[in-house]
Amino acid sequence: MYIETFDNQQILTMNEEARRMLGDKKKSLKIQDYFDHWNVCEESMISAAVDGIEMIFLMAKKTDGTHAYAGIVSGELDSLTMKVREMERLNRHLDAVIENSYDGIYITDKNGITLRTNSAIERITNIPKEYYINKRTEDLVKRGILEDSVTKKVLEKKRTVSVMQLNYLGRETLLTGNPVFNDEGEIESVVTNIRDLSDLNQLHKALQEANELNQDYRKEIERLRDHLAQLGDWTIIKADRMIKIYEMAARIANADATVILYGETGVGKDVLAKYLYQRSERSKSGKYIKINCGALPSELLESELFGYAGGAFTGANKSGKQGLFEMADKGVLFLDEVGEMSMALQVKLLRVLQDKEIQRVGGTVAKKVDVRIIAATNRDLRKMVDKGEFREDLFYRLNVVPITIPPLRERREEILPLADLSLRQCNEKYGTYKQLNKDLKAFLYQYSWPGNIRELANLIERITLLHMDDVLGLEHLPAEYQPAAPIELHKETAVHSLKEAAELAERKALSLAAEKYHSTYEMAEALQTSQPTIVRKLKKYKIELG
Repeated sequence: MYIETFDNQQILTMNEEARRMLGDKKKSLKIQDYFDHWNVCEESMISAAVDGIEMIFLMAKKTDGTHAYAGIVSGELDSLTMKVREMERLNRHLDAVIENSYDGIYITDKNGITLRTNSAIERITNIPKEYYINKRTEDLVKRGILEDSVTKKVLEKKRTVSVMQLNYLGRETLLTGNPVFNDEGEIESVVTNIRDLSDLNQLHKALQEANELNQDYRKEIERLRDHLAQLGDWTIIKADRMIKIYEMAARIANADATVILYGETGVGKDVLAKYLYQRSERSKSGKYIKINCGALPSELLESELFGYAGGAFTGANKSGKQGLFEMADKGVLFLDEVGEMSMALQVKLLRVLQDKEIQRVGGTVAKKVDVRIIAATNRDLRKMVDKGEFREDLFYRLNVVPITIPPLRERREEILPLADLSLRQCNEKYGTYKQLNKDLKAFLYQYSWPGNIRELANLIERITLLHMDDVLGLEHLPAEYQPAAPIELHKETAVHSLKEAAELAERKALSLAAEKYHSTYEMAEALQTSQPTIVRKLKKYKIELG
């Protein structure tokens, strides 16, 4: 059909086919008013429909200002338009894939003339991608841009070809050319992938170095764990938090940074301090000196720490006396309960930390000392600073590497091993052969231990000395420890971690089986596991067959 309109889109004329399809309507109407829908797809293409019939119009502007519309009725044309649009969409996606590829992509026709490249080729060759367009690969080889033509080899061999070569910048590259065949089996283009092996080699080297470093870390962790396992029979470290603390201590042992240990009385701060010393090189060059800052009057503590000159005060040694700082030279000085130190002594300690030198009481000569300080306290030094009870500058000097040791009630998996350790020490010390029965062990496990390890050790020594029986039970506990309610083995209201819960259940199952059966083979059969596993578990939990 054919329709002409004025510039304002009003109908000027139409042919018979158009009248037949559109009907007899006022000529004053605009062309789009005749149709159910009128969509301008392109500048000169319109998609329209009337009474369910789809049409496509092509529009042309005539020299007299009018517009001419030539339309056809065709469902196939509409379908073709959709296919064209789909092809355009796919081409956009393909363009995006090519352009965003990390590898360089180089496409030539069957004559070796460059049709297309991507931006990656600029990174690899440092030559703009537009430079390659419409150039023959043979010419690029002659100019020294390419060392060899992969495209030429693909055209000759009619198969995929890969070569390694140095590019224009001297970087190692891998080129892989792939032929594209038409329906007649002839090559119509060649697609070449260019990979910069320099980056790949660097990544491979970095991966190797990372793997080697990982192996070193793994060996160090194993070494630390082995060392923890070899701390000796007189040290118990089983809680995850304590293992991490001791692993960290091993890492910082040879650093001269000041360490301060926080924790309640009796949690083992002195044990960790000595471990830090023993793990350090200072254990070979100097002594480990310990002093409780809260056990001595301020004046006496000063002379103990810094020493005194001859005749410094009445009754003083005429030749003077070395202080603990001098005695700990090249070694470690452990200042326990440092929060109890007077403000006057805090000033002098700060001066030692800053200047690395001391001056004896009554003396006039300063002396350089090389001492690593490890401090400990059961008080909150930060709150003391806020209250004006502890110098802020000294606090920051001491608080370089703070380590908080959890109380015994927060590491219950260590209670029974520590109890057994204390009992073993008492037996060796006093020549006894005492044992703890299961009820007493259950009590020890559940007790809150406000005095921590020190309280536990003191209680074990107390009941060992005061009672003649070889097997110690609840009846041997002092009155203040007697439980108000019956004790059930390892049953408490506190929430356990999954690991603790599993160990408690395992220990209980093994204890019940050990009382019922007379051999590890019978236990293994009843618990549906192997006999070596039963032997290992009995040893782990120190359970004996009944």
